[in-house]
Amino acid sequence: MFKQSLSVEKLYRDCKKQLKLELLNSETGLQRKIEEPDLHRPGLALAGFIELFTYNRIQILGNTEIRYLRSLSPKKRRESLERVLQFEIPCIFVTDSNEPPRELLEIADRRYICVFRTSLATTIFMHLLSDYVQHQFAPRTTVHGTLVDVYGIGLLFTGRSGIGKSEIALDLVERGHRLVADDVVIITKKAEEILMGEGREIAEHHLEIRGLGLLDVRSMFGIRAVRVHKRVEVEVHLVDFNPNEDYDRTGLDHQTTNILGVEIPLVVLPINPGKNITVIAETIALNQLLRIYGHHTPEEFNQRLIEQMKRKERQHLMQLKMRDFLDKDFE
Repeated sequence: MFKQSLSVEKLYRDCKKQLKLELLNSETGLQRKIEEPDLHRPGLALAGFIELFTYNRIQILGNTEIRYLRSLSPKKRRESLERVLQFEIPCIFVTDSNEPPRELLEIADRRYICVFRTSLATTIFMHLLSDYVQHQFAPRTTVHGTLVDVYGIGLLFTGRSGIGKSEIALDLVERGHRLVADDVVIITKKAEEILMGEGREIAEHHLEIRGLGLLDVRSMFGIRAVRVHKRVEVEVHLVDFNPNEDYDRTGLDHQTTNILGVEIPLVVLPINPGKNITVIAETIALNQLLRIYGHHTPEEFNQRLIEQMKRKERQHLMQLKMRDFLDKDFE
C-alpha cells in the first residue's frame, strides 16, 4: 500500500478549471505540502480562539469570514490575520468571488501561503474540493492482475504470471464485456467498503498477450469495450489444476479475500485443458448478481436437501407407528 502526497501546485493544476480558481498572490507557496484531507473554516481562529485551530488543513474563507474581517478596524483586522497566519497553513481559498482584505494578501505573501479565489458558492466549492482531496489521500495499493467489467460486476483476475489472465480478458472483451486494466491494477479504497480499480495511465486499455504483444483494446473493439475505472467486487484467483487438491464443489465454503481492509468474495478457479474459463467467468459474475439480490444457490439447495431429509424422516416415523399399531392388533 502506498500513500498519496499532495502539493498545493498539483491541486491548483488539477482543479483550476473545474473549481474556477484564481491565484491572488505570489506563486512561492505552491510547493507547500497538504498533509490532511479535511477542510476547515477558521471563523473561531479569526475571532481569537486558536487553542484547537487545525491549521494544517486547507482553510476556506466564505461570506461569514470575509464579512467578519471587514467589520473589524484595520488594526484589529491585521492582528486577527497575523494571529491566524503565524501557523504553517497549506493554502487559503476565498469563495463566492469575495474580495479578500489587502492585509490578508500582504501577510500571506510574507508567509509564503497561496491565496486562491473562486466564484463558486462555499457549500458547492467545499463539496467539490473535498471529493478531489479525499480521492488523493485515499488508501491505495497495486495488484498484479486484470480487471474486467462482466455484466456490471468487477472481476479481478489474479494468478501467477503467464497463467492466462490477459487471454481471458481478451475473450471476455470479444464477447461484449469491458476491460478496465491489465497487468497492473491500481486499487483505491473509497468510503468504508468500496474498492475502485483502474489502470496505469501510460498503459491504459492495453492488453499484453504473450507471443502477440501489446493490443490497444479501445482502437480494436471500440469505446464500448473499455472503462476508465470499476468497482472491484470479486477476485477470481487462477491456479494450475492439481488432481490431489480438494477444490470446493458445492459453494457452501464461501471464501473471501482482504484488500485494504475490505472483504470481497474469492473464487479459486483451477485451470486445465478444455475448460471454458470465459463462460465460467460470466457465470461467476451472474452468480454474484444473484447474491446481491439475496439469492445464494448453494445455501438454498442445501436447505432443500435438509427439508427433504426431514420429510423422509417424518414419513419413516409414521410408518413405524403404523407397523407398531398393526403388531398389537390381536383381534
